[in-house]
Amino acid sequence: AFDKTIAKDNSLAVGFFQRGFVHLQLEMYEEALSDYHMAFSHLRKNPFIDYKQLGLRHILYAWEVLYSTAAAQCRLQQWQEARVTLDKAVVWRPEGRTAILDLALERVQDRLFLEPMQVPPGEFFRPRKKEVEELDSKNFLGKPKVISSIIPNDEYIGFEPLRPQKQGFYEPSVDTLR
Repeated sequence: AFDKTIAKDNSLAVGFFQRGFVHLQLEMYEEALSDYHMAFSHLRKNPFIDYKQLGLRHILYAWEVLYSTAAAQCRLQQWQEARVTLDKAVVWRPEGRTAILDLALERVQDRLFLEPMQVPPGEFFRPRKKEVEELDSKNFLGKPKVISSIIPNDEYIGFEPLRPQKQGFYEPSVDTLR
């Protein structure tokens, strides 16, 4: 499901973030690390993305993505890289709220695995009804109509402007009237 979601919107950071979490659960650590890197790059240097406008009651923070990246690096035994990633997460974390990251740095020094962050269980995208209704295609032009001339000698085809009429040209011939 996450693969299909990402295929439809390949810049959906939360999709990569959640797929990374699933990959970690499935012990696919390289794929998880790649997904977390993609999620962070799709944040586009923003400290967070608020998905409430799209119908997901969750805010994805850059420091959470970096923390989860460090968790994947720990599973791959990349302890030094995990420490560097956590140092980077401290920069992205709001001031005065670094207790969880300080604890994570201690765990990495002791070579203990970190548990990755995730969107709270039970939170799903629920787009507003108005947005879903607007997904149906609308035909603003109406059905195409073929317009032909009832004048037998008219050879006009195309969409050019009206031509001046010639005297007697559009009158039906004697054979046609019979």
